[in-house]
Amino acid sequence: MFKGKTVFITGASRGIGKAIGLRMAREGANIVIAAKTTEPHPKLEGTIFSAAEEMEKAGGKALAVKCDIREENEVIAAVNLAVETFGGIDILVNNASAINLSPPSLLPLKQYDLMQDINSRGTFLVSRHCVPYLRKSERAHILTLSPPLSLNPQWFSHFAPYTLSKFGMSMITLGLAAELRKDNIAVNSLWPRTTIATAAVQNILGGDELIKKSRKPEIVADAAAIIFSRSAAEFTGNHAIDEDVLKSAGIANFDGYSVVPGAELANDIFL
Repeated sequence: MFKGKTVFITGASRGIGKAIGLRMAREGANIVIAAKTTEPHPKLEGTIFSAAEEMEKAGGKALAVKCDIREENEVIAAVNLAVETFGGIDILVNNASAINLSPPSLLPLKQYDLMQDINSRGTFLVSRHCVPYLRKSERAHILTLSPPLSLNPQWFSHFAPYTLSKFGMSMITLGLAAELRKDNIAVNSLWPRTTIATAAVQNILGGDELIKKSRKPEIVADAAAIIFSRSAAEFTGNHAIDEDVLKSAGIANFDGYSVVPGAELANDIFL
């Protein structure tokens, strides 16, 4: 189903974005890795080039593009290069994200701006420039890694700036889904039920102890592939949870996704 399709993924040099890229590469897709990391980092795994190499080995074709999604000229250049290389774009994954869980009274303005610029603004900007090419695809998708919307004060009382940036991504999902339904473009958000073993969890949220209570990024990647298999007529405008998507496809056993088999799992934030 995905052989020869082109998947443009922001922040795909590691974590969930990379897992989605590898999952689609195994299906024979073309993967555009649009991210900033070109040199190895002491605390962050992988670069756009090492990720591209892995995706090629997995069976897909890969294009590594240095792209800071805060910069419109870089986004336009990355999108144009993807189209020149592969002939179009069929799937966009808005995965790149910044996180800081400081409350509004303590968060530096620079960190506030970073989250808004990468998360909600970046999602808008990349989507804006991919839509003209998605309109030309027979079965186009936009998938954004963002949570279900909620007005529960608990998501605002501790880290309102981060919540604002992530909920902004989810609201863009709703807006694009309504706007692009007529164009047969499916637009959805996806969020994990549990914490996922990524650099953010390791370095920011809880270290090794939380990693042990987490699932592997592959659970999100498998859920994404299921969403991509559905048409806009049957699945658009949703804020989906990875477990629920897998259950809808008849998958009920998630044990293999745990970092530590049998460990008590930690719920992700916003759930």
